[in-house]
Amino acid sequence: MTQALPILSLVETRVLGVLAEKQRTVPDSYPLTLNSLVSGCNQKTSRNPVLELSEAQVQAAIDSLKGYSLVAETSGGRAFRYEHNIDRVLRIPSQSVILLTVLMLRGPQTAGELRIACDRMHNFADISSVEGFLDELAERPAGALAVKLARLPGARESRWAHLLSGAPAEEVAGPGGASADGAHASHDASLGEVAALKANVARLEAELASLKALVGRVCSELGISDAG
Repeated sequence: MTQALPILSLVETRVLGVLAEKQRTVPDSYPLTLNSLVSGCNQKTSRNPVLELSEAQVQAAIDSLKGYSLVAETSGGRAFRYEHNIDRVLRIPSQSVILLTVLMLRGPQTAGELRIACDRMHNFADISSVEGFLDELAERPAGALAVKLARLPGARESRWAHLLSGAPAEEVAGPGGASADGAHASHDASLGEVAALKANVARLEAELASLKALVGRVCSELGISDAG
């Protein structure tokens, strides 16, 4: 890229990840319509965190990503369709795009977990192959796109995270896998999980307000009080 890589939001990385995933898992439906993209973003499986995004939220993310040339809009049939430009904009091979896709959709993963999760999109020969591409992403001259995290207590392997949304909440592993700053090792929730929780709380509050209004109208029509 000639311009600095933007810091993407959770919704933007979810949209980008879904486009890259569906390109390979359902090629006959790709590029995706807005409805298909929303469904992919709100999918309950193979997603961490699980989100409940509206069409407006997804459309706003699309418009933002189009500004960075990471997403392109095409017209065909009765609806606009959308495709990603990750490989062309970031100038990385397809294997690296697939690894970033899983990290964007599922959160931090070990190399072994990534190999399994990527299977539908690409069959990595072994874990060493996965680690090779991860190392390339971490050492990318134009700016790192992935980072190895501190090994969790009792864990046999370190996890990896993408850097498209900036530095993750988890600490970067130092020499020997030790945390670079033990004072922050107790973080249990990632920034993405916190954002997802806030989005779900806002959605539930809106639903509650709607239900209260409905109950109020019903009580008014029946001539009874809705107090208590």
